Amino acid sequence: MRIRSLGVIDDAVVELSPGFTAVTGETGAGKTMVVTSLGLLLGGRADPALVRIGARSAVVEGRVSVPAGAPVAVRAEEAGAELDDGALLISRTVSAEGRSRAHLGGRSVPVGMLAELADELVAVHGQTDQQGLLKPARQRQALDRYAGDAVAGPHAKYAAAYRRLRAVSTELADLTTRARDRAQEADLLRFGLNEVAAVEPRAGEDRELAAEAERLGHAEALAAAASAAHTALAGNPEDPEGVDAATLVAGAGRALDAVRAHDPALAALADRMGEISILLADVAGELAGYADDLDADPLRLAAVEERRAALGALTRKYGQDVTAVLAWAEEGAGRLTELEGDDDRIGELTAERDALRTELSGLAQALTDARTAAAARFAEAVTAELAHLAMPHARVTIAVRQTDDPDGVDVNGRTVAYAPSGADEVELLLAPHPGAQPRPIAKGASGGELSRVMLAVEVVFAGTDPVPTYLFDEVDAGVGGKAAVEIGRRLAKLAKSAQVVVVTHLPQVAAFADRQLLVEKTDDGSVTRSGVTVLQGEDRVRELSRMLAGQEDSETARAHAEELLATARAEV
Repeated sequence: MRIRSLGVIDDAVVELSPGFTAVTGETGAGKTMVVTSLGLLLGGRADPALVRIGARSAVVEGRVSVPAGAPVAVRAEEAGAELDDGALLISRTVSAEGRSRAHLGGRSVPVGMLAELADELVAVHGQTDQQGLLKPARQRQALDRYAGDAVAGPHAKYAAAYRRLRAVSTELADLTTRARDRAQEADLLRFGLNEVAAVEPRAGEDRELAAEAERLGHAEALAAAASAAHTALAGNPEDPEGVDAATLVAGAGRALDAVRAHDPALAALADRMGEISILLADVAGELAGYADDLDADPLRLAAVEERRAALGALTRKYGQDVTAVLAWAEEGAGRLTELEGDDDRIGELTAERDALRTELSGLAQALTDARTAAAARFAEAVTAELAHLAMPHARVTIAVRQTDDPDGVDVNGRTVAYAPSGADEVELLLAPHPGAQPRPIAKGASGGELSRVMLAVEVVFAGTDPVPTYLFDEVDAGVGGKAAVEIGRRLAKLAKSAQVVVVTHLPQVAAFADRQLLVEKTDDGSVTRSGVTVLQGEDRVRELSRMLAGQEDSETARAHAEELLATARAEV
């Protein structure tokens, strides 16, 4: 891994070997930046404050060995990445302005892609994880993670039933609390629909009646105009001397017919004159019929106006015209059916809710049983690890409890509270010595004991995590003496089956490492390429002496350091 312009690091290369690598150095030398760099490669949040002062950007590049055909390799290749001799090249750039870029196998990818691959590559365990595990919710998550499919299966079924129950309960509560509003809405709809049904309007009827009212209101004027027009076209039988249009047109037609054989143009005009004569006769006949059919009955006019008033009362309330009123009535009838069906819906929802609560009780019981069984195995595994960490008489138990709630679900014959994660409260308890009452680890453990308990938990997790690399960031804080030696021995054992990287201040832990890296600053306060050194031989003894006594050249410290190394090598 190469790190440039990140925090105190100017330019450094960190070579992590297989097995157990210890990263040591003075406080503030930049060991944390090694962890931060790895976090960036794994898709961690990019903080522009990490960029070294005066630099435009920080860059972290890493080369990760990936077995051919491994899921992480397949997923990377799907994203367009290319493997380099079985290795995956990852880079992350963070600008001083806060912009972040990621590259995977030579291809630019979203940062989220790195985070997606991280779970398959590295498991990071640090002091933040320790503090988080003090919270009951995190302890439940830890237990579920340890249990794997034994809990994941029941939890998935429980979560699905829980979501459905919440949805049904919400809808039921809404229908129940809005019962009065729905009843009022239904009454208004019934009243309006009855009004419309009483009038029985037809689509377009309002326009038809308006036209008829206009005609009836001007019947006399219309009749007089039709009669006068008819007389002008066809003549008045009582006035044989009168001149009318039909007679005049007929005379004009006869005059043209007499000479049409002499000029085709005039013949065409004669034909058109014949058409005019026929049209005049038709119009005259229709005018006579119109005048005879015209109804000037005032009773009919009154009936039309009354009908128009009834339709107007509807359009003022329910639509701008009769067509809109009919549309409102159709929609209102559907809504009324829906409202009248709410009582049936309430009954259906109530039955479904009760059935879901019964189902949820069974699923919660199955989830509790699975957690209880996993808790016994988890506690036994952590207790066994503590025996390897100089706490041979300590015992860890995991309590899986429920809280009574009359509105809850039935578990183990009790009605208990339930949540999206189930009905269980999980708590890690520690009895540090025989005869001691188990107490919550946050209250029942000293600082050193707490570190060892948490490290034991992390080592147990490491045995179940399907990842090839584990990073422990100063999880041995607060531990010393024999316990520190046991921690080193335990991490070395873990390193036989995985790559283990430990950032530590403890020489007892560092002595068990297969490779020790020293992070040190130069005089100007930066860490350069040569500032991350692989310690071997005399150099490693000097660093262990410094870690032991703060004095690299102390003969006593050197003797102790050599003894630590010899002991570790003999055991490893």
